[in-house]
Amino acid sequence: MSSYVSTLVFLCSVAAVTQSNHLTEPMCYDWGESSNGTVSVLEGEAGWLSCPLFSHPSVYNYTSAQSAGHNLFWYRLPEGHDLEQPITYSSRLSKDRERLWLQPAVAEDSGLYICMLRNKSSCSKIAMRLKVLRHEDLVQDSDCQPPVAAATSSVAIPFQEGHLLDCPDLQDVTKMADSEPNVTWYHVTNNQCFKPPFWDNNRQQKGPGLMIYNMFLMFRGLYVCTVTYLRRGRTLNFTRSIDVIAVHSPSLPKEPSILRPSRNHVFTVRQGMEAHLQCVGLFPYLESSWDIWWTVDGKTLDKLADPRFSKINRQMKDDYGDRTEESVLVIQDFVSEDLRRQYNCSVKNSRGFETRSAQLQEEVSLPSVELGCGLGVTLVLMLLLFVVYHVFWLELLLIYRSWFGSDERHTDDKEYDVYISYARNSEDEQFVLSTLRKVLENDLGYSVCIFDRDSLPGGTITDETLSFVARSRRVLVVVSPGYATQGSQALLELKAGIDGMALSGDLRVILVQFKPVRWQGWVRELRRARVALALVQWQGDKSSELTSRFWKRLRVELPVRRVSSSKELMRLHSQNSTNSQTGLITDTVKTPQKVFNCAA
Repeated sequence: MSSYVSTLVFLCSVAAVTQSNHLTEPMCYDWGESSNGTVSVLEGEAGWLSCPLFSHPSVYNYTSAQSAGHNLFWYRLPEGHDLEQPITYSSRLSKDRERLWLQPAVAEDSGLYICMLRNKSSCSKIAMRLKVLRHEDLVQDSDCQPPVAAATSSVAIPFQEGHLLDCPDLQDVTKMADSEPNVTWYHVTNNQCFKPPFWDNNRQQKGPGLMIYNMFLMFRGLYVCTVTYLRRGRTLNFTRSIDVIAVHSPSLPKEPSILRPSRNHVFTVRQGMEAHLQCVGLFPYLESSWDIWWTVDGKTLDKLADPRFSKINRQMKDDYGDRTEESVLVIQDFVSEDLRRQYNCSVKNSRGFETRSAQLQEEVSLPSVELGCGLGVTLVLMLLLFVVYHVFWLELLLIYRSWFGSDERHTDDKEYDVYISYARNSEDEQFVLSTLRKVLENDLGYSVCIFDRDSLPGGTITDETLSFVARSRRVLVVVSPGYATQGSQALLELKAGIDGMALSGDLRVILVQFKPVRWQGWVRELRRARVALALVQWQGDKSSELTSRFWKRLRVELPVRRVSSSKELMRLHSQNSTNSQTGLITDTVKTPQKVFNCAA
């Protein structure tokens, strides 16, 4: 009999929610699915569904609907089914005014629920979803707190002020319970869970609520309350959570302010490009609305009707309820007329209002093509100069010396330009006399002193050698495998040149490597002074020409000479020979001592 009655009720309900050809049957208006989202209930806990038709009392009111003869019906579309089924009420599923109670909820209750309000002349319905969650479906931050399926509410408490926390939905179950509900509180913060009793002088449970007498930073976090009550001899419960936020005291100034742009800030824009004007506002905590916006010529963007203008808003910071908000005005394809517009950024809340104008300045565009070409030409010239200097640095240095170099003959009292020191053997001696001496004297115009050629017999070798070195501007040492064995005259000349270079500074020693010599073959004096001495390498036939690198490198180390013609060279050579003979006769008359003459 009961099955027959249920089937009859179902058929009548289906007939009520579908369009009928009978003129007296009203068509039911379908509001679709509720936008409030899915209702979540934990398996084994008490839960309920409130018909969304009554969420707007100005449209639908339960008391007024009953007075007008409307009845509320509930239907269910289980998951995986296509056909709606009427709700069969029982001790676990019951209806109370606009709510459908599940005491407790089970996993099979999940699905789509439809509440229908109708009478003989009108009908409206709306759907909503219910999700019954299992304990293993929930991820908890702490093991000590009970799981929570319902959405978390939020409460802001100012620092050093008091507030009473009430467990959400507690009043809704009070009239359904057979006894006074019992409430248990938990506090979760920084991955730590505090079980009851966790209160002290600043926090205490006051009846079902939790009283915070003095708000501190450590009291913020998630508070979980579990409500336990009796109904028809059965113990039921549900759990809710509250996110407690610490905010600044309301006694502080609450007027909004504009942080950026400053009063003297100028935005740089370019024509044809996208411009961004940034506005940053600070909104102190208030339980009221706030807003930040841009106006162009006194009009908001929605009234400007120009698609080139848009804005991007975002929250930059939240400091204990004080919000820092950013609004960026975006102007696409900026044109010159936009410079003459008035741009204002404004902020407001219930305590105040502030606005500030944005100043714009057009960026002067650099001639990119001309700048790039000029930079390219400059780089090419620099590279070319670097290559020229790297290849022709000797020629450039010689040209510089010929124009700006000073002739040492005018700054010292030296008699000879070059004193040549070499190993006394046939090969080295032939190189010195036939090559070095010839080019230095005849082609380059230097006065050369060679001991074996220019000294007179009968004198003391040591004294004459030291005298020649002292009266010379350069000592040219021809380095070869047979050069400067211990006790030789060449070693004496080398030591005299190095000592003169170190003591007076007006004498320089030049090394000419005639033949390759291993480092171990160098005498000790040469190894010590090699770092400070110039080394010019002879490369055989490649160095024979006067335009070779060898002679250019050697001329850089020798004194500056400006001799441009062969006649001048012959004149100098004749003058040097005459002076040498005159000096020899004069010195012989004055003293019987041996006099040596170095002819140029």
